[in-house]
Amino acid sequence: MEKTRSRMSFGAWLKERWRRFLVSLKRRPQMIPLVVFVAAFVFYSLNLMHISDTTARIQGPGMGLAGFATMLFSMLSFMCFLNAFPYRKKPNVPMIALMFVMLAIIIFADVYYINGILTAVNRPDNPIVVTEATIFIMYAEWYLRIHIGILCAGIALTLLLPVYSKLLRKIKTSIDVGDNGEMDAIDISGED
Repeated sequence: MEKTRSRMSFGAWLKERWRRFLVSLKRRPQMIPLVVFVAAFVFYSLNLMHISDTTARIQGPGMGLAGFATMLFSMLSFMCFLNAFPYRKKPNVPMIALMFVMLAIIIFADVYYINGILTAVNRPDNPIVVTEATIFIMYAEWYLRIHIGILCAGIALTLLLPVYSKLLRKIKTSIDVGDNGEMDAIDISGED
């Protein structure tokens, strides 16, 4: 294997890697929405500091619970997604439905949290003023809106899975094995 890699040009190696990637996508097209859901979870987790600081500063009713629900149902929706699309079997419809319910809860929790921020900033008595010291409140609202957008993209990709899986199957990924013209007929009868 090492000798063929060293002899193979970089372009041929890259082309072969791309072909293998397309073959794996053709076999498991559900990996596309899964990657989007993982990206949404990682994005939310990496920006959790701003969300936690906002919860501590505003202390609105249910804001901490909304952040907890987002984390919990994000992890549980992964488990539902993995069980919804078993390898080489038909999709598990109850798990898909449960996953969509959990994703709806996550989006509801994010919207509830954003409304808590807007209520605290725009209330008539003692509003929270966003200054340079509390800029994390604005960041938290912005990151939650992006998180909702990524989740909606994942939901759309999951719903469109039958459409683009058929399109992926039409991509030609087979390798052309050329002969030198000497393979006319192979005699397998065993008679000499």
